[in-house]
Amino acid sequence: MEPIIYTMVRDEDWQEARAAGIYRGSADDARDGFLHFSTAAQLRASAAKHRAGQPDLWLVAADAAALGVTLRWEPASGGSRPGLFPHLYGPLPFSAVKWAMPLPLQPDGTHLFPGDIP
Repeated sequence: MEPIIYTMVRDEDWQEARAAGIYRGSADDARDGFLHFSTAAQLRASAAKHRAGQPDLWLVAADAAALGVTLRWEPASGGSRPGLFPHLYGPLPFSAVKWAMPLPLQPDGTHLFPGDIP
């Protein structure tokens, strides 16, 4: 599996996490019991399905190996999308965060990802 995984975080939640030094997830994460992540190859489809048109997001890259046994690779809920997705069963420690950057919207409502995201 890929060594770097990604999550999209609302600005308000990210600012709270930065102040606390740990990210505990969104309301959706709390509902599902884990933090949702994607691989680079899954990221654009995840954004289109779950974050379409949503402004004020941060793209957060994490070192999968640093997350240990709290990271599990599982099918999407209901098996609606092929492949295994990284799910983190616990908070995201900042020690595992490689980088975080704003994820702006383009005029067409899609997010502008860094060039190395396929």
